[in-house]
Amino acid sequence: MTSPITVLIVDNEPGFADLVGEMLEREHEDIVAEPAMDAEEALSTLEERSIDCIVSDYEMPRMTGLELLERVREDDPELPFILFTGRGSETVASEAIAAGVTQYLQKASGEQQYALLANQITNAVSQYRTEAELRENKRRYERTLTTVHETTRDLMRANTKAEIYRAAVDTAGEILDVSVVAAYAFEPTEGVLEHAASTREVADSERQAEYSDGHVWDVFSAGESAYYENVSRDAAVAKTGSQNELLVPLGTHGVVIAGTDDVDGIDETMTEVVHILAANTEAALDRAEREQLLRENDRTLTRQNEELTRLNHTNEIVREINHGIAQASTRTEIETRVCERLADTERYRFAWIASSDASPPEPTSWAGVDGAFIDQLREAGEHAPEIQLSRETLEAEGVQVVRNVLEADGWDERRREALTYGYQTVLAVPLIDDKRRYGVLLIHVAGVDSIGERERAVLGELGETIGHAIRSVERTRAMLTDSRLELELAVHDSRLLFNRLAERAESPVTVEGLIERDDEVVVFVTTSAETECATLEQSASVETLSVVSAGEDEILFELTVSSSPFADILRTYDVQLRTATAQNGTTRLVLELPQQVEARSLIERFRERYPETELEARRETTRAHSIRQLDTHLEEELTERQFEALQAAHYSGFFKWPRESTGEDLADVLDVTPPTYHYHLRAAERKLVTLAFDRNIG
Repeated sequence: MTSPITVLIVDNEPGFADLVGEMLEREHEDIVAEPAMDAEEALSTLEERSIDCIVSDYEMPRMTGLELLERVREDDPELPFILFTGRGSETVASEAIAAGVTQYLQKASGEQQYALLANQITNAVSQYRTEAELRENKRRYERTLTTVHETTRDLMRANTKAEIYRAAVDTAGEILDVSVVAAYAFEPTEGVLEHAASTREVADSERQAEYSDGHVWDVFSAGESAYYENVSRDAAVAKTGSQNELLVPLGTHGVVIAGTDDVDGIDETMTEVVHILAANTEAALDRAEREQLLRENDRTLTRQNEELTRLNHTNEIVREINHGIAQASTRTEIETRVCERLADTERYRFAWIASSDASPPEPTSWAGVDGAFIDQLREAGEHAPEIQLSRETLEAEGVQVVRNVLEADGWDERRREALTYGYQTVLAVPLIDDKRRYGVLLIHVAGVDSIGERERAVLGELGETIGHAIRSVERTRAMLTDSRLELELAVHDSRLLFNRLAERAESPVTVEGLIERDDEVVVFVTTSAETECATLEQSASVETLSVVSAGEDEILFELTVSSSPFADILRTYDVQLRTATAQNGTTRLVLELPQQVEARSLIERFRERYPETELEARRETTRAHSIRQLDTHLEEELTERQFEALQAAHYSGFFKWPRESTGEDLADVLDVTPPTYHYHLRAAERKLVTLAFDRNIG
């Protein structure tokens, strides 16, 4: 039971001080209220007896509440003083704060204000008493602190973690006035906290704490200490059988618990000592862990053999997945089989896929984890660290690994989930093929840094296989679908290269075609015959520019750019550019979308890059089976260089009569020798003719 709190209520309104005192005593059993009608009576009361807190009105005759505060502060600068007034204004509040009032509360109707006032009183008095007690116990604290630093030498001399836990517990038992001290160590393999040492015997039922074991696990997973009172009967809290317990995490190593049956519990002095001892223990455990890692270097060969075993197992899993997705007929079926097979192994905890069709990427398939985890990802959206990891993986187009989510930057909010679901390593694998990014496969693995380089490479190849499989089923689906969605966009943004070219040319610019080559994009554009190369070369985005052909009315330019957000969008969504014309600051685009692409997602991506984008028209079109299949067969039969040669010839007017460009011109465009270009072009023409006459593509 705590000591009574004597509160002096000062208010000149008849009966109000008595009412306030009665309500405060009802709200908190430790409060004992004393009324005073004015400031003079309050000062007299202070001279006669000890008061723990003053609650005063502001407007009173002869002496205001703030004037009373100044008189009180002359004798006791720290005595809690709460201004409880009906005159609420920023001026009064500012004056009260400047005068050093402990709390400021405006009178209001209803009983809730008294609960708040009682809370402010108890908090203020508690702080006041604590500070007084700290001053009285300063010498005892300094002696204890000195003892802590001296005895922690035993911690640094300990060789193993078990010895460190034992030394920490024995030290705490000697210097702290508590009933029992216990330490729990985190076992990452099993995902539990296990009893490591204590100053007295602990029951078998209390020797292990799983993630569902209430506050002990909460303190460890949150990484913040906590103090609990009256917990001896609460199995979710008590681990020492004591009435009051202080729980302090030891970083990622475990938890130390100090318990006492003293009614006064554990004071701030002992709390700070426990925290200091815990910090020293954590440092010693870190040292022991580092030394253990050094000793483990002697067992490198064993670990390499284990890694090879895991790799063989992974290869077996990948073979099974490849067999499964080869039989799948839809993208959803592919993604589901991949997640289910990975989650069905002992190696991986669970797996899910974030699709890049949405912005930000969002989960579409998962296995091995409950829906609550997926719902949490969707609610967090782009703020979720997994979604940020997915974006980084798509941008890098390579496997990314978070080696330990318990310590990685930006993953603090996932500490509880990682411990709950039993993973510490997260692997992100891009699902890509040569032309499109479909999403990211995220695999959650137990243990720290538990994915080796070879396993990482194998899973990276799996991502490419999945990407190719998705593209294959989508192309097959497109071949069987007559309808196409066609969008007409108007882009007014000056960041689009075509708008800048039209501005410099002072005439319309028409895009004849684009060719993607390694790290650059080749663009063929036509404009007025009066346009000079120098005007177009002024753009910083253009690396090279040359004239392919010049006629009486128009001139065909070939230009290369190192990077093109426009081309990136077309490639990512597998969109066909039908027409593009820039004039008067606006480029009008006609795009043909594959069946599986959502128009809304594509338009949003355009607006991310070019905010001044408007949807002008949306229409359904129908293409003949033969044309669609011819497109597919061309892509399958022609090599990349042959396809480039055919594209360049088409866009540059090579097939027109008279020819607008020569093979030598196009060889320069593609940076190859003329014989090489003619070889690729003739090979492409031969295959095209063969498709037209020798194969049934209808």
